[in-house]
Order: sequence, then structure tokens, then C-alpha cells
Amino acid sequence: MSTKQKISWVPIAIIGTLVLILGFNSTYTVQEKEVALVTTFGKVTDENTQGLHFKWPWPVQKVEKVDANKTHRIEIGFRQDGDKVSTVGNEALMITGDENIVWADAIVEYNISNVRNYLYNTDSPENFLGNATVASIRTVIGSKNLDYVITEGKTEIQAEVKDLLIASNDLYNTGIHILDVKFQDIEPPEGEVSKAFMAVTDAREEKITKINAAEKHRNQVIPKARAAANAAEEEALSQKTERINDAKGEVQEFNAIYSEYVKNPGITKKRLILETIEKVYPKSKIFIVDSKGNTVNYLTLNDLMKK
Repeated sequence: MSTKQKISWVPIAIIGTLVLILGFNSTYTVQEKEVALVTTFGKVTDENTQGLHFKWPWPVQKVEKVDANKTHRIEIGFRQDGDKVSTVGNEALMITGDENIVWADAIVEYNISNVRNYLYNTDSPENFLGNATVASIRTVIGSKNLDYVITEGKTEIQAEVKDLLIASNDLYNTGIHILDVKFQDIEPPEGEVSKAFMAVTDAREEKITKINAAEKHRNQVIPKARAAANAAEEEALSQKTERINDAKGEVQEFNAIYSEYVKNPGITKKRLILETIEKVYPKSKIFIVDSKGNTVNYLTLNDLMKK
């Protein structure tokens, strides 16, 4: 073959290669459970299901395939790799409504109901779903008591978590359809986590006990102090009233005596002297001698007062 003939085949080979490349890049196959989204210069222009389809080569058109009709699952609180299972503490750790700690492991099953929303409404649909699931579980378990959570409450908790999860996905139009929420285990933790939590719980309970004791003491002391203060005030008022009344009585008595004294100074003076003597010697017999007669007469003070 001459050099001229060899050169003439080169363009044909190049063109043939380009045709093959373009042909290969212009077709794509969508599997049974897949849905393909076609974008033209970055804008969604088509959505295709199972079968062989054609498109313009890149960069004109691009195809993204999603297992939309397949049941997917995410694991919360644990990860399973074959027979190996590991705990994810930041997902599994939950606080109950009565402030106890539990581990909660769950599985969420879902499929993709809207491929466009799934691909373009969130940066990472699976991360969103995982975070929303953890938040929903914490919300529900946080409203229940420990005994209920670890005994008969599992079914109800699953239903409530599913409802919250559906609401979250609907709110953000994630394109995810929640099929089921299943708890593997809900149980109190063991080991160091349990010890640390119990230490915090004990400290909090001790604090509450001391506060209650102080409040009880306060409730006992303050009423007693108030009662004592009220009693002292009442006693002072009583003494004040008594002394005022005594003073008023003495004034009235003095005024009465003075009035009599003005009328009969001699008799009043004599009476006052006799009353004073009687007060000084209340039990003594006092004899008063009348010096006008030769005979010694005597009178008791009581007899004299009767006169």
C-alpha cells in the first residue's frame, strides 16, 4: 500500500472512531427498578424508566440514574458490615421524659417517590433522612417515661416517629417516601456511659433534696418567727392598753379625790391618811386613842373606816 493510500485512510478512521464514541455516549440503559433523569445544559428536560434510550452526548445532555423503585434502608444508632455490628453513640443516645438515658437502635425503610426532588432539593438526602430520624426519635422518647419506653411503648413510639419523619420529608420536599420505622432495641446503657449518667443524675437528685430540705426548713421557721413577732406585738399592745387604762383610772380617781378635797379638805385629808395606813398595814390592828376623855378608848381602823 502506498503512502498516499495510507494517508487517505486516516480521516476515515478518525471519523469512524468519533462516530463510535458518539454512538456509545448517545445511548443509555435504564434497569428495571431505576429512573433516569436527563438534564440538558443543566436543566431537567426528561425522565425515563426501564429500557434503552438516546441522548445528546456530553456536555449537551447528562443522565443521572436513581434506584427509585427499590426499598432502601438507613441504620440509626448502629452500623452493620456483614456480621460485624458497631454502635454509633451520638445517634443511639436518648434522654427520656423523666430524665433517664436509653440506647435506641432503629432501621428506616424508604423508597424514592420523586426523583427530581430527591436529587435537587437537598444536598444529601440520606444525611437529611438520618438527621431527621434521630431528631424525631429524640422528640418522641423525650416525651415518655423510662418504664414505658423500655416495656410496652415500642410500637407506639415507632408509629409516632414515622409520623414525624413523614412530616419532615413532606415539609422539605425531599422526594423520599417513608415505608417503615423499626426499632431493634430500646434499653438502658451499660458500662461507663451508664456510670457517668448515674453520677450526674445522683448529683442532680442530691441538689434537689437539699433545696427541698432548705425550703421545708424555711417554711417551718418563717411561720414560727411571724407567730412570735405577732404574739410580741399583741402583748405589747395589750400592755400599752392596760397601762393607758390604769393611768386613766388613776387620773379619774385623783380627780374624784381632789373634788372631794376641795369640798371638805379636812375629812378628805383624814380619809387619805387612813387609806394609806390601811395599805401599809393591811393585816395589822390599829388602835386610835382619843385623848379628850379620861377613859382610854380604842377603835380598830376597820371600825373607824366604817364610820
